[in-house]
Amino acid sequence: MRRGQGSKMDRIVECVPNFSEGRDAEKVRRIVSTIASVPGVVVLDHGMDADHHRSVVTYAGEPDAVVEAARRAAEVAVSTIDLTRHQGAHPRIGALDVLPFIPLRGVTMAECVALARQAGELIARQLNLPVYLYEEAATRPDRVDLAEVRRGEFEGLRTAIESDPARRPDFGPSRLHPTAGAVAVGARSLLIAYNINLATDDLLVARKIARAVRGRDGGLRYVKALGLPLENRRQVQVSINLVRYEATPLHRVFEMVRREAERFGVAIAGSEIIGLLPRAALEASAEYYLQIENFSPESILEERLESALAAREGIAARPVILRAPEAPHNGMTDPTALSLDEFAGEVASDLPLVGGGGVVAYVGALAAALGTFVCRSVPMASRGTADQTSPLIDEDLARVLGQLTELSGELRIAMGEEAEARAAWLAWRDRPAAGEADRLARLTATEAATRRARAVSLRVVTASHEVLELLLELAERQVPVAFADLVAGAQLAAAATRGAACLALAQLPSRSDEERSPSDEGRQEELRELLLRSREILERIEQRFFAAHSLAIGEEGPPPPGSDL
Repeated sequence: MRRGQGSKMDRIVECVPNFSEGRDAEKVRRIVSTIASVPGVVVLDHGMDADHHRSVVTYAGEPDAVVEAARRAAEVAVSTIDLTRHQGAHPRIGALDVLPFIPLRGVTMAECVALARQAGELIARQLNLPVYLYEEAATRPDRVDLAEVRRGEFEGLRTAIESDPARRPDFGPSRLHPTAGAVAVGARSLLIAYNINLATDDLLVARKIARAVRGRDGGLRYVKALGLPLENRRQVQVSINLVRYEATPLHRVFEMVRREAERFGVAIAGSEIIGLLPRAALEASAEYYLQIENFSPESILEERLESALAAREGIAARPVILRAPEAPHNGMTDPTALSLDEFAGEVASDLPLVGGGGVVAYVGALAAALGTFVCRSVPMASRGTADQTSPLIDEDLARVLGQLTELSGELRIAMGEEAEARAAWLAWRDRPAAGEADRLARLTATEAATRRARAVSLRVVTASHEVLELLLELAERQVPVAFADLVAGAQLAAAATRGAACLALAQLPSRSDEERSPSDEGRQEELRELLLRSREILERIEQRFFAAHSLAIGEEGPPPPGSDL
């Protein structure tokens, strides 16, 4: 699990700039060729869409080369794209609209945040463009969500940037470039751009379906969605960004869109992938099932990266396996890939990348796994029963199963994120300070890593508590199928909830800290309520278990030692 010294191409960053040009092939060709001309960079994919009036380029390479390619591409976009003449279905604020940096191999998210800020400062200074930092690179909570950064689009931001202090950029002037607008620069995990086209031209239907699907409105976790028109095809589209495909898989998104479309009497005309996607994203979803119109093996990111690197280096193609970003101080990969012995050994080591947050996330994921086992056991146990009132109906059971599966994926993701936050904290903590500037940089970086670890703990609290709530629903509405396993899962979910809550409480600023805000007070109260609620739920599940057990043993007394409960 330890990584030794490697070549430069062992450090690979992906960049996926989006340009507000989808109709002039010559302009797009010039942008792509500019990126490809930078040594140390390979262009993996590019495409343009006339309805969206947008182009997406995917390239990868060594960190410094990727930043240089972004700077050169921005220069071409500013000189060739005029937003005052731009009309398209997709929202935008700039000629180079978004510029995300994504860690692929041998690079941490913290390093990609640094690259994003480096690129943003460079573009702002050299091209006189306002730059907003978003996602992991955001300097303010209200700019994590790209949609908030892009609110009002080019036309609305033109006024807001000068009149509203909250809309001032992170770098560059507080006024839009007259033709190129602004740019959002960020760092993020792998994202899948996935569009589902509907066999109707009713835009209201697409917007209602997008609202039902997207996470912020109560739909699927890690899904962002918009309803957009496709005028050239006389159709509408649910345009989707899937930000955590491991937790919310493609086929679940497709199925939810299909069910929502059926409510309006609308069929799905097809779906499409924009750019590239990891191989693992398709392993659980058959090609015919997703109806991807433009799918081919070259749509898989690893396949294209493998071929491009092989062609560039003049060697035989070798597989590129994408994993969670590796830690800077000891190279440990994704903790979810460890065996139980390796996991326990890592936790017990002198500089563990798996700390309390990773452990409780692991426990919460195990609780969710036990819950899915109970759900899958129900149909088999219900087949010969005459009681049709006690079991959950199929629709409810499928809902609970789907939610538990998503929560399990989210908790596994949290394990890797906590490891990355700890790695960043340790790396900066042990870094010598040569002067005041270095001391301030170290302080800023360690504080950022602490905030990130706190955010992971808060997500683990919420996810583990949701697992516990779902297990209570199974316990109260279901014939006791695999009830002992359900109770065991509830014990684990309660432990994960309470453990993560304690970690989050410890990570909050103290009462005497000047940085403590009213939101910290509110969060502390929420955590206390969850601690009490988790204890109450666990007691209710245990009461049901012991009541059922008492009925089973009747008046003959407790079972003998070693008997099966």
